[in-house]
Amino acid sequence: MRKWIIAAALVVLAAGCSSTPEKTDTPVEERPVTPATTTTPGATTSGATTSGVTGTALPTLHKDPTNILAKQRSVYFEYDEFVIKDQYRPMIEAHAKYLQANRGLRITLQGNTDERGTREYNIALGQKRADAVKKTLVLLGVQEAQIETVSFGKEKPRRDGHDETSWAENRRVDIVYIGE
Repeated sequence: MRKWIIAAALVVLAAGCSSTPEKTDTPVEERPVTPATTTTPGATTSGATTSGVTGTALPTLHKDPTNILAKQRSVYFEYDEFVIKDQYRPMIEAHAKYLQANRGLRITLQGNTDERGTREYNIALGQKRADAVKKTLVLLGVQEAQIETVSFGKEKPRRDGHDETSWAENRRVDIVYIGE
């Protein structure tokens, strides 16, 4: 009887030790860069347009000053909120499509607040804002490994001033492509 218990324990132990292979983070290869030639205003032969992102995206499209990816990089928030407004959805979707097509690119989401509130509170609120944008991008198919979040709180205002116009400019998340 004792032999059966020991044998059963060894079988259970062996079964518990065998598992699926551990996942390893292997680097994602960037797609080759092919130059685009403009055929009509706002369109390229690659399928990417200056009004949005469609088809195969170019790894440098986010640097094109006429493209939504370069022109629209900030999501603004209401006072003491971290809910993304519907008006920023098309911009976030464009960045998500671009990042999906270029898995080698990475971004940092920089959360910011206005000057009101304590330093600690603003750091936490800036992080919640950055995390809200990250969650939206991940839900749209971007890999979490492509996104880093950081909160600057009230430390990096875009506009100096002590009025609602200045505060509204400072309540934001900036999308920054790593390497810029």
